[in-house]
Amino acid sequence: MKSVAFGILIAVVFWFVMFSPWTKDSVNFWFTMIAATTVLMTLSLIAGRKELKVVYNFKYSHIAIGLVSAAVLYLVFYLGNSISNILFDFSREQVSNIYSTKEQADKIFIGLALLLWIGPAEEVFWRGFVQHRLMNQFGGVKGMLITTAIYALVHIWAFNFILFMAALICGLFWGWMYYKYKSLVPAIISHAVWDAFIFVILPISV
Repeated sequence: MKSVAFGILIAVVFWFVMFSPWTKDSVNFWFTMIAATTVLMTLSLIAGRKELKVVYNFKYSHIAIGLVSAAVLYLVFYLGNSISNILFDFSREQVSNIYSTKEQADKIFIGLALLLWIGPAEEVFWRGFVQHRLMNQFGGVKGMLITTAIYALVHIWAFNFILFMAALICGLFWGWMYYKYKSLVPAIISHAVWDAFIFVILPISV
């Protein structure tokens, strides 16, 4: 568990730098996110190298599950965005703030980075390493919920309620997928495809 705590601490520092109002303007969000996910994924694969066959077991059905779940999650966010715009006066501004990071890099670069690196690497760390270890330590459901809470809380530095709720929903969604299918592959596909669509291909806010 020491390696899990160390990894979470690294994530907290990186997420603070990327999202906090005191530091975010001093770094390029996308380059910092790539660096963060590279460090965290490397730690996960090294520390969890003895469990790789268990965590990454593959079935062809995982591909369809990942793609369908990405579409379902996108629909949830599309509808959720419409509802939040009605309920909360601050919703549009906070969503726009999330999308403002797209100004820091080329759209194609962002899409490819999310699809091929950032999305998969986040899953390797948060679900494949942190959640896997916490489920072993505390049991399946409890481990999933603890991981989801931590995943949401590292986004708190942005002081953005919409971002926090998005992280909470996504963390619970992908955490449940890993808990249910006992493989990280569906969640990796789901996260990567959803990221690319929600940020670049079909953003819910211009």
